Amino acid sequence: MSNKRIAIIGAGPAGLMAAEVLSQSSLPDTEIHVFEQKPSAARKFLMAGKTGLNISHAENFAQFIQRYDHSEWLKPWVKKWDADWIQNWMKGLGIESYVGSSGRIFPLEMKAAPLLRAWLKRLLKDGVQFHYRHQVLDLQSNRLTIQNLLDEHIFETSFDAIILACGAVSWMRLGSDGAWQQWLNSDEIDAFQPSNAGVVREWSSYMHTIFGQPLKRVDAWVEGQPKTQGDIVISHYGLESGLIYKQGRALRALQKQQQEMSLYLDLLPDQSIHQLAQKLQASKKQSMSNVWRKAGLDLAKANLVRELVDKSLWNQPELLAQRIKNLKITLTDFRPIDEAISCAGGIKQNALTAHLQLKSNPYLFCCGEMLDWDAPTGGYLLTACFATGRAAGEGVEHWLTR
Repeated sequence: MSNKRIAIIGAGPAGLMAAEVLSQSSLPDTEIHVFEQKPSAARKFLMAGKTGLNISHAENFAQFIQRYDHSEWLKPWVKKWDADWIQNWMKGLGIESYVGSSGRIFPLEMKAAPLLRAWLKRLLKDGVQFHYRHQVLDLQSNRLTIQNLLDEHIFETSFDAIILACGAVSWMRLGSDGAWQQWLNSDEIDAFQPSNAGVVREWSSYMHTIFGQPLKRVDAWVEGQPKTQGDIVISHYGLESGLIYKQGRALRALQKQQQEMSLYLDLLPDQSIHQLAQKLQASKKQSMSNVWRKAGLDLAKANLVRELVDKSLWNQPELLAQRIKNLKITLTDFRPIDEAISCAGGIKQNALTAHLQLKSNPYLFCCGEMLDWDAPTGGYLLTACFATGRAAGEGVEHWLTR
């Protein structure tokens, strides 16, 4: 068998995992070239790990896989390379991990940088060649047109297989600019939408004093969908937090169907309507603000009620309690996609084989956030990026040994 040349475009988590699989494969004398247009690898991965790298989650797999949309598609790969596998893989790189009280898995040192350094060192030792500041300008069949951004030299070269691990279109300044979409047919890609992003609501000037303040311990849901509990931050543009991200899939579905984007909140989930109505009874000795505060409405929650509930209901305890526990917030949009932590949409499942090989171009394999799947923040995103990267690497190995 002659020597094989493999290109991987993108040095993020998915691309690095694909490189790892191929560098440890049974393919003899294989050249593995990773092209990255930025000056260094995995810049988004490093940014995510600045405040603590949530790399996966320790939870029952049946529950874990349901965090994803298109979960049945991802299931075989995420099950094969699950949270336990990731922890053992980290240990093999000399990085110990621990499970936090919320089930999130972190490196013991918390940061992403030590893990990335150890990983890149091993990849280099295994013969992977990295070409930083190299931008792929065009892709035709198995041939790449590449520009060295240092000297602006443009050259063409061909490969036996090419893995696209280019990311989606969020955080473009870190490398995910979506330029790769021009290399595929438009009907192979489901349009990208912001995910794990804030939502937009225009507030009155009355709300300005509480921008940046949290709505603590509230339930949130989209009509007909399950409730989730947590905190939400009120911002100048609308609402932001992990709790909002969890409702993103349902909100995107409304937007896609051109329906009103409405989010519902229970501001005091630990109280029944009856209990709350009792506490909201007017008192001659206390101001309304004081009555509301004692009922459990802090300043942020009280201001939100004043913003959204008609004033005629403020002195009707039963009706007010109903609204507080079923508060409708009409939203106009998501924040811009470049601000989103991740994206929904991407290369469709029906455009790819079970080996993540593009049906329209058998030299091409795809992985990571380019694919049409989505998940909540942190460990869920990384787990699927790792898993699909490894799946694409195995797909190339299968293709080249057929």
